Amino acid sequence: MEELFELLKYAFLGLLQGFTEPIPISSSGHLEIAERLFDLKIEGLSFSVLMNFASLLAVLLIYRSDLIRLTVNGFSYVTNRNPESKSEFMFIVYLIIGTIPAGVLGILFGDYIEENLTGMKVVGGTLVITGLALWYIRNMKGRKNEERLSFKDALIVGFGQAVALIPGISRSGATIVAAMSLGMKQETALRFSFLLYIPVSVGTMLLGASDIINDPNFSDLFVPYMIAFMLSLISSYFSLKWLMNIMAEGNLKYFAYYCFIVGPLVFFFLG
Repeated sequence: MEELFELLKYAFLGLLQGFTEPIPISSSGHLEIAERLFDLKIEGLSFSVLMNFASLLAVLLIYRSDLIRLTVNGFSYVTNRNPESKSEFMFIVYLIIGTIPAGVLGILFGDYIEENLTGMKVVGGTLVITGLALWYIRNMKGRKNEERLSFKDALIVGFGQAVALIPGISRSGATIVAAMSLGMKQETALRFSFLLYIPVSVGTMLLGASDIINDPNFSDLFVPYMIAFMLSLISSYFSLKWLMNIMAEGNLKYFAYYCFIVGPLVFFFLG
């Protein structure tokens, strides 16, 4: 019975993390809520690293054609200076620039955030902030496409991603809000947000590889971890597809409503 509960616990957390990772309601915040509500505690970082990898694979699958296009055209511009490929090359440069703020601020303030900006009151409050930000952009219809992006745009969206180091602040929400506030089209904002997720996620994987290797419980938890991994991959894939449809229909406001309801409940009843 205990082994069955262990499997169900990891299956649930895998589904939860995968489903909430792409949509703008904060996967880290919801994992903290789940741990509190159901008294589920995951020791070490191996689980979070694996779930991050599962979501990364889902993003790679969905944006594989964009990644191939950017790689081929970016290489073409570097080698042949093909002017038709310049916009793709610059888009890669902007992704690199946008990655810098989260990397730098994560190194400088990661430990402080982990030690001081946790708990249900923080998650409840930041969910409300996420909701307010989503409400702010709910009716925006930008005109800026990939060819009109700038270094300034990349940095500002990158700082949005860095803010999401705080639990309860959605990474996708923060980057999409920043991008659309800068006048990007919804499709461009969404693509930039999730392509920007790739280098950060790869960095997390590389930094967390030692946690998996040195995890004394990894062999014992291999089966639960793999079940959670597959469920996280599947739920991330369909959740991101759902978000694409939501944005195409201009319905981000529904995520704002959700944050306005859940945030205060978490703050007052679990904090």
